[in-house]
Amino acid sequence: MRDNIWRAYGLAMLLGSTAASAQQLPPPADSPTAGSAQGDVSVTIYNNDVALVQDVRPLALADGRVRQSFPDVSASIRPETVSLTVPDAAIVEQNFDYDLLSPSSLMEKAVGETITLVRTNPATGAETRDRAKVLAVNGGVVIEVNGHVEVLRDDGLPVRAIFDRVPDALRARPTLSVTLASTRAGSRPATLSYLSRGLGWSADYVALFDDKSGTVDVQGWVTLKNTSGTTFGNARTLLVAGEVGSTDDDGNGNYTPRRRRMTTTLPGTESTARGQLGDFYLYPLAERTTIADKQTKQVSFLDAKGVAASAGYRFENGWLGSSDEPRSAQSVLRFSNSSAAGLGDALPAGVVRVYVRDARGQPQFTGENRIEHTPQGSTIALPTGDAFDVKVQPTTVSRTRQSDSRWRTAMRYTLTNARGRPVTVELVQGGLDGGDVRVVADSAKGERRDAGTMTWQVSVPANGTATVTVTFDTRY
Repeated sequence: MRDNIWRAYGLAMLLGSTAASAQQLPPPADSPTAGSAQGDVSVTIYNNDVALVQDVRPLALADGRVRQSFPDVSASIRPETVSLTVPDAAIVEQNFDYDLLSPSSLMEKAVGETITLVRTNPATGAETRDRAKVLAVNGGVVIEVNGHVEVLRDDGLPVRAIFDRVPDALRARPTLSVTLASTRAGSRPATLSYLSRGLGWSADYVALFDDKSGTVDVQGWVTLKNTSGTTFGNARTLLVAGEVGSTDDDGNGNYTPRRRRMTTTLPGTESTARGQLGDFYLYPLAERTTIADKQTKQVSFLDAKGVAASAGYRFENGWLGSSDEPRSAQSVLRFSNSSAAGLGDALPAGVVRVYVRDARGQPQFTGENRIEHTPQGSTIALPTGDAFDVKVQPTTVSRTRQSDSRWRTAMRYTLTNARGRPVTVELVQGGLDGGDVRVVADSAKGERRDAGTMTWQVSVPANGTATVTVTFDTRY
């Protein structure tokens, strides 16, 4: 994990090495970054709630020991990962002040202090002012005023509290404070780097399938989410696809759709021209962007037209089991991200949403599923829903004991097709990894793809049926 993280650190340092000299215009007054103390920001975002932030700021330092504040760092910073590089200065001590200024925190810090209460008579509008000592803030505010103790109630009466000062421990913005030993006076750039939670990204795909031409148009979108508590303005942004090892996984990753139907992938072996960092793929955003707090932002990274694709069906049966009624086969979209197929890129994990044009030519949503990180040249079988017209009924015809440890099971699979054209169903019998399973006879030639499954490609005529019979010899 440490090697992976520090590889990313090295990349971010490289990205930021030219950043210090870049000229940036101040943001407009209504910009979310107006008034920010951030400098030239670069953000590297991973898939698993880890982000590397690099911020290059100019500092004017005196000679000797000085205390320097860095406001507008991430509110979700991991302080133990902070790295600060300042020419001709060494770090003596650093603190992250995450207790932010708010009405509740201001009142909590005022316990034992005296404040001013301003009350307004709702009938006359006259104001009265009383000095009050804050005794406790535990589910409510207890004060001592004019020799007696009372509770400030939220009863709608106009009362406000005036504090003499803001406590030193409270900050208006997330702030990192550092004590430096400076060997000279003068201005110089400081490079602040740290890891943060609360910044994440995922890939979303839109696939428009054309059954007549046997092609699919695929658009890929990067979805950025910022819940770190801080806005990062005009940032160079680099996305890293892959699961970076981390010992700080708190389980609050990005939303993953419920997997009713598993996508199957035959991994590819093509090299891609996309940049890499170790074993991870890089998706840099073409332009600087502002990643505002509590914002979801989408940026396009893939637009492929006319990718070779086909629609089909898949049905998987459990361990030699029967079904009382026919069950729907899965509708499956098959395509490849190889160069020959017309896509030619590694695909980061995400959700693929499939659309098909109706009789009027309007795209209509037909289902979605998730793909994992997919190397270039892979073949993807994406289940998008359950077929209305294509059904399969598995039946255990007989089961007989051959010896103390061997059984023979005869299976029949009845496939029906109510569509006006023939279809091909990938029939999968799973659960065969129980030890020494043999196929004694089958009415159609099957393929043993792995220890646990047998697969048959079954052609079912239009408005017709097809039957596959298989006899298994098993230990159980």
